[in-house]
Amino acid sequence: MRKAKPPGKPKARGADGRDVSESEELLFGGPLRYDTGWNQHQEAFLELDFRAMVSRLPALLGVSLRLARQADPRAAGIVVGAEVGRGVAEAVGLLAVNTILGRLVGAGAIEDRLRGAVPALTVMAAVLLVGAVLRAASTYATGRLEPKVERVATELYLERAAAVELSAIEDHAFHKLLDTAQYGARSSRYMISHGTRVVNAMISLVAAAGVLTVLHPLLLPLLVTMTLPSAWSALVNARRRYESFHTWVQHARAGHLIASLLTEPEAAPEIRVHGVGPFLLRHFRAMSETAEAEQARLARLAARTGLFAAAWTGLATVATYATLGGLLLTGTMALAVAGTAVIAIRSGSTSLNTLVLEINQLHEEALFVGDLQRLYGEAAERAIPRGGAALPEDPREIRFENVTFGYPGESARPALDDVSLTLPLGRIVALVGENGSGKTTLVKLLAGLYQPDRGRILWDGVDAAGADRRLLAERIAMVAQDFKRWPFTARVNVAVGRSSAPLTEDRLTAAIGEAGAEDVVADLPRGLDTLLARHFSGGHELSGGQWQRLGIARAAYRRGRILIVDEPTAALDARAELEVFEKIRALADSGQTVVLITHRLASVRHADLVHVLEQGRLVESGTPEELLAGGGVYAELYALQAEQFANPPAAAHPPARQAGRGRGASVRDAVTP
Repeated sequence: MRKAKPPGKPKARGADGRDVSESEELLFGGPLRYDTGWNQHQEAFLELDFRAMVSRLPALLGVSLRLARQADPRAAGIVVGAEVGRGVAEAVGLLAVNTILGRLVGAGAIEDRLRGAVPALTVMAAVLLVGAVLRAASTYATGRLEPKVERVATELYLERAAAVELSAIEDHAFHKLLDTAQYGARSSRYMISHGTRVVNAMISLVAAAGVLTVLHPLLLPLLVTMTLPSAWSALVNARRRYESFHTWVQHARAGHLIASLLTEPEAAPEIRVHGVGPFLLRHFRAMSETAEAEQARLARLAARTGLFAAAWTGLATVATYATLGGLLLTGTMALAVAGTAVIAIRSGSTSLNTLVLEINQLHEEALFVGDLQRLYGEAAERAIPRGGAALPEDPREIRFENVTFGYPGESARPALDDVSLTLPLGRIVALVGENGSGKTTLVKLLAGLYQPDRGRILWDGVDAAGADRRLLAERIAMVAQDFKRWPFTARVNVAVGRSSAPLTEDRLTAAIGEAGAEDVVADLPRGLDTLLARHFSGGHELSGGQWQRLGIARAAYRRGRILIVDEPTAALDARAELEVFEKIRALADSGQTVVLITHRLASVRHADLVHVLEQGRLVESGTPEELLAGGGVYAELYALQAEQFANPPAAAHPPARQAGRGRGASVRDAVTP
């Protein structure tokens, strides 16, 4: 299955200038990289410098505080109070140390000096005790806050993602934002702990800086000089990591996809029969090696940057302590003051290092939270609109007027091209045509999943574009060709058709009966309580036909006024197919509108109206009898299917049946069950 490259073909390169692996070309058609030179994150990369970091600190802390207060106001208050208290305690402790050293190295008898240091020692002990209690309180409250913040952020993410238009979910750029924004919820959690440590380090640094300024003004700038290299190193590496993440996010998703295919139940039979396992493993290895090369590049750059920063820090440290020694030798500073200065320098250096690193981490996490905020904003813009005009309570027809619709980025030919047709309600309306003719697109527009690019869809004169989409959806029940097989119990798989309604046994029983799914439920080990997911303990798998029955039961449970069924019998045998269409006819007889999509034209002979689509255009409309008599596209397709039955192989049927189904038999008789 290797793809042979043409001789002399240059190796492809991604947007970042690096070589593209054979796996990317063969499996995915090209490089799985995003060009960060033009995407929406460019601003974040360019602004990630020290000045921007400091200027954004209040806003970053504000974001952390808002997230915390939204999740648990009481715990947020405890964290803020505890961290402020810890910083004040450290400042008091540093002053106490200065007093203790001054007493111990002063003049007088040792007993007097020790006695004079006792009050300061008592204060120091109390400060340590208070600091320990506050640290414990902060740890407890942070532990409560972090999972709540992540949950709240994740719920908002999922809520907004579930409320957008279908076109947004299918849009490549929006889906990329979904990919990156999902990390924002986790980053929201981390922002709490980073924000906590920033507040603590800031207060500790202010205390140490105040002491150093009092001791000697020259010590404070030297302290800052010692810490700047680590700040620069952290910021540069953070920018590289963030840029790399956004560039490689789709590549990482593709690697995970290949890995999941090797363990996916749906793919397992073909993997084993066709021997696909080694092929997927080979390309998983190639994709992983490409990603590993990127990580090695980042590690190499980080090591080089760290080495420069360490050399700079070493020189600044030597200069700081040389200055302190010079002050001692010249008598400018007393020994006790020098001791306090050493402690203050060490404390201040630690606090400043912590502050820079934590602000950097806070900023880096905030970039991902920014992705989440961008998703919130874009999802709000692309959300299904709320409210709108009321639809007629009991409409007579739905009319498509010159409706045109095309899928963005796909074929230049629209999926529907200037289509005008009528769907009379309370009838069976069939949509037929070859693959790609626009049938499924039409019913998605009918259900409000898409909006026309041009034209109108009228419910007795009310334009659906301005109608209340929620009320429109309430009237629709759909059995899509690829309806979702939920990995839950059979009971939920039926009742999810109207999840907002109370789950009652009577409604379940009626829906299952309308779909003719009684035997499917009876064969399940635990009936409706059987889990329909084999990859879970106690799970059970259904056949395609059994799933189709449950899908129809789901639509029946919904009780929508308009039932859309897309190839409802594709996985059923002939007897089951006949039973399903009898159920569909019964629904229409009870007043429900049925919009039927099927390739089996014999199945639509009882439809009240048939619309024939071809390459996105309406080419014929009428009753089945009228269309057969007209000799158009419908009659041609009907005859092609009829020939399969009118001229069966000699071995397929006994001679008596052959005699009754020769070339002289009518087309209509040939396809009638």
